[in-house]
Amino acid sequence: MAASLTPALKKLLTGAGCFFERHGKGDHEIWYSPITDRRFVVDSFIKSRHIANAVLKQAGLPKAF
Repeated sequence: MAASLTPALKKLLTGAGCFFERHGKGDHEIWYSPITDRRFVVDSFIKSRHIANAVLKQAGLPKAF
């Protein structure tokens, strides 16, 4: 099974000032970005670099994967 990109993604998000807000449905987490002033969903096991980059885009950050 492929390694999860979620730990590296969370490190980038917290480094940019984003923070965990609450648990969502299933294994999802709701995060908040002060850059975009929006909430977004982070899955606990992201295998696709496209999904990881989409989360970064929602947070107002550039692609990293």
